[in-house]
Amino acid sequence: MPATPADLVFVNGSVLTVDSRFTVASALAVTGGHISAVGDRAEVMTHAGPATRIVDLGGGTLLPGINDSHLHGCAFGLTMPPLSVDVSFPAVRSLADVAEAVWKAAATTPAGEWITGYGWDAGYLAECVADPSRLPSRHDLDVVSPHHPVLLYSATGHATWVNSAALARAGVDRNSPVPPGGVIVTDAEGEPTGLLQEGAQDLVHQALPTLSPEVRADAIRATLRGLARLGITSYTEPGLGPGGDALMRGAMAHSTLDVYRRLLADGELTARVGVLLLPTGMTSTAEDFVRTLAAMDEPPTTDPRRLAVLGVKLFADGIPVNKTSWMHEPYIGGGCGALCVGGDTDEERVAQIAEMIGYTHAAGYQAGVHVTGDRAIDTVVDAFAAAAAVHPRSDARHYVIHGDFLTARSMRTLARHGFGVNMNPTIKWTVADLEEEFVGPRRAGYEWPYRDAIDAGVTVTSGSDAPVTLPDWRQGVSTMMLRESKASGHVSGPDQRIRLAEALRTYTSDAAWQDFAEDWKGTLEVGKVADLCVLAGDLLTADPHDIPAMPVVFTAVGGDVVHDELAV
Repeated sequence: MPATPADLVFVNGSVLTVDSRFTVASALAVTGGHISAVGDRAEVMTHAGPATRIVDLGGGTLLPGINDSHLHGCAFGLTMPPLSVDVSFPAVRSLADVAEAVWKAAATTPAGEWITGYGWDAGYLAECVADPSRLPSRHDLDVVSPHHPVLLYSATGHATWVNSAALARAGVDRNSPVPPGGVIVTDAEGEPTGLLQEGAQDLVHQALPTLSPEVRADAIRATLRGLARLGITSYTEPGLGPGGDALMRGAMAHSTLDVYRRLLADGELTARVGVLLLPTGMTSTAEDFVRTLAAMDEPPTTDPRRLAVLGVKLFADGIPVNKTSWMHEPYIGGGCGALCVGGDTDEERVAQIAEMIGYTHAAGYQAGVHVTGDRAIDTVVDAFAAAAAVHPRSDARHYVIHGDFLTARSMRTLARHGFGVNMNPTIKWTVADLEEEFVGPRRAGYEWPYRDAIDAGVTVTSGSDAPVTLPDWRQGVSTMMLRESKASGHVSGPDQRIRLAEALRTYTSDAAWQDFAEDWKGTLEVGKVADLCVLAGDLLTADPHDIPAMPVVFTAVGGDVVHDELAV
């Protein structure tokens, strides 16, 4: 027996180490918050002492703790009732259902106070599905909320639906200037319909009162509780800074980082959090971006393995369903979208995003760039390479965020420079059928090309983009293996399917790489932190269709148990 007996020993199951060989063991020991032994039952049990807890996996599966590498933690918590009205599917299935939910909220909200909700998706609202030209409108809300300003965030975060009272409170009318890359949807008479997209959302978001630090702390606590039940032990909070001051009522504000620091100091941060700074929002000029980032000087946290600033978030374009992704080929119905940064021409906008990326790189930050359209992706990846040529750095690890239509050319460049891509399988699952209406079956099937990217040698990670989708990595793994859609079960891009081991790496070892943390987390190897997730059932033999329903029964972060259904 070692000098210090193990605190935990896991036996009678499959231990998926996710090491370089994807070794499968049958037992594992944890001592002092770190993995102290991995192997068969006989050798690992030699680490047990009288006080060691022996955990019987019962034929289940022990995995490295899951790392959701793109999850808006504070914003996700704010979308949960009672902090927000639930207007997501399946809670609502029609515009009439949304109106009813708002009407109920108005009945208990003092007149003049804001009502906010989250999660609507026109692809799941019956009237919009029946008639794709029918979009949510302020008139749908006005009749049930004439005395309350109402603001409903879309599931994507790239559109906001408001009523007339909210437009009036925000001072938005037919003469309001539209931010670069933003859209104020108008009717035949040129009046705002109540639907705002991309950077134009700020026009109404800025009118909302900022949430208090305590409410934001409560939101993060709610997220942490939910993540523990899902086996998620790490996540990237992708954007806190001045650019988020008006987003989700301050959920993405710079001051939210102070809330995280307080939770860390109080011992309440029950997951590891990496943060990207957000100097500017969805629309910006290079001048504003550089000036703001230059003024940001974040001191290190007291425990950088629990909370760390990893890099900088930038926005390059929008999303396909808004036709704001910048594409090489036109959308169905026309238009190719555009970069969302300042500039009057494509050339000017390309120069702007290149300057932002170049400054971020030269300043020593990792750059994570929201970019979805193939033309925009090529632009961003070229800017990564150009920045690296001008200011050589040994290990920048810049990455494309979302990368919906990542091209073969960009894959080669990312692989050559050691850059990555962060994809979203649960968004694929949710929108696969809807995307065909905008880009056609061929491009919709290709969207999120996991197989091609991995084969090209790109480091690929996966994130939920919660609250855009629920942070259910089990559904993500299933989708990466099957490429089946949520709505119809239709297979979307079968040639982009990947294997179980590859899918798990995107949530564990490769996600640790994105965090510059592969030396100490992300796999179950001796010496690494004991971030653990246990599934009931054998993941290795499970039908991929059944993976989303496999219960998470145990979660530990650094050996500290945060979710436990295995205790006797």
